[in-house]
Amino acid sequence: MPIGIVTNEDFEKEVTSFQRNEVKPDEGLVKEESHGRNPGDNNVPESLRKIIGEEAVINGRQAALGLAGAFGISASSASAYARGATSTATYAEPQREIVGHLNRARRRAIKKATGTLNRSLGSITQEKLDYTDAKDLASIAKDMSVIIKNLEPQELPPPDSKAPQFVIFAPQFKSEKSYEVIDVSAKSVD
Repeated sequence: MPIGIVTNEDFEKEVTSFQRNEVKPDEGLVKEESHGRNPGDNNVPESLRKIIGEEAVINGRQAALGLAGAFGISASSASAYARGATSTATYAEPQREIVGHLNRARRRAIKKATGTLNRSLGSITQEKLDYTDAKDLASIAKDMSVIIKNLEPQELPPPDSKAPQFVIFAPQFKSEKSYEVIDVSAKSVD
């Protein structure tokens, strides 16, 4: 339909052409699709994530799985919490706050194991070595050192930063003697 003044006949033709192309009743409906969490799936509170992660760090994976199972949390989520992540989707990106909590728990356990190690080493005296079997005391000392080694806090890799990188090129200077000499005769130009 051209823009401007039209006759009534042209106007009626246009109106009828639009009426023939009406929207069918099925078309144009908005269908709602569910996304996100399923009904009944609740977000695990961060305090519970920290407790499950701490349980895994201190008492091992099986203890953490038992605790997570009591709350209906999957084994994969419990593994993510032990690493400091909030879910399996963020497994490779642990949160600093959760990792900090796990490292503090490790340090407490290391402090306790170190105290036990020092006491057991202090109990191994020359007299006990001479008159008694010191295998038990040595075994305790060895176990405490293994505990300390296993509990040492893990370091987070530095975050991937997209900082600019500068490459500096310093060309070498050459002296005139290093260039080839070409003799040119001067002719007069007239």
